[in-house]
Amino acid sequence: MRQAGSYRLKVVTAEGIQFSFILAGPVTRFLAWVIDVAVIGAIVVALNAPMALVGTFSRDAGRAASVLAYFGVSIGYRIFMEWKFSGQTFGKRILRLRVLDAQGLSLDLSQVVIRNLLRFVDSLPAFYMVGGLAGVVSKRAQRLGDLAADTIVVASPQLLEPDLEQLLQGKYNSFVNYPHLVARLRQRATARIARIALMALLRRESLDPLARIDLFKSIADNFRSLVTFPAEATEGISDESYVCNCVDVLYQPRVPPNVSLAFGCDSGVKPDP
Repeated sequence: MRQAGSYRLKVVTAEGIQFSFILAGPVTRFLAWVIDVAVIGAIVVALNAPMALVGTFSRDAGRAASVLAYFGVSIGYRIFMEWKFSGQTFGKRILRLRVLDAQGLSLDLSQVVIRNLLRFVDSLPAFYMVGGLAGVVSKRAQRLGDLAADTIVVASPQLLEPDLEQLLQGKYNSFVNYPHLVARLRQRATARIARIALMALLRRESLDPLARIDLFKSIADNFRSLVTFPAEATEGISDESYVCNCVDVLYQPRVPPNVSLAFGCDSGVKPDP
């Protein structure tokens, strides 16, 4: 739950792995809303020509069409963007916000639809006063639409790359003796899996022991499915050490063979000189 004076939400999975999310505050969410309103306004302006054509037949029909177009674009834009782009509209993307399921999972389409259909209730009587008040009172900074859809809005601040040099502890990495396999691993490993592996290493001391074992086994198996290193390079090392070696060569591509690298792991048996 949200601690007093903070906007941080902690979620613990069934496996005992803890994730922490920074909940978006009302000011940032309002600024994202302003950007989205500007985008919606631009779309509506682009539709003015066909709306004007309707107005030539009936002024009242033209006004009604304009109003319906605005509400249709307003709802459709947000539903389409949040569903298509993993919980982000243009405004949220610019301000690095994202809508998630309240348990930190990806959104279902039904959740996207519900939270946006109730947006008009949150906007009453003006400038999202109802939604803003609900967000202040809610422990998870949720407006009424979020409460109904069981969603949260989180901030994703830009992460600086960790200082890898501070993590090196002079352990030998047996993988560097196979530069062709290392090159293949760099080619096949996605930025996402590399980032997940790095974050797991940085946070491993805070994990439950059994969850730590399961997590590194899963990540190591993913790397093994990409490239198979020979037995002499992997003999006697744990799944965590395997991940250490992989992260080492992925984030430090210019390290020559026989140089000490890894993140404080036993990284294999060093060959005799």
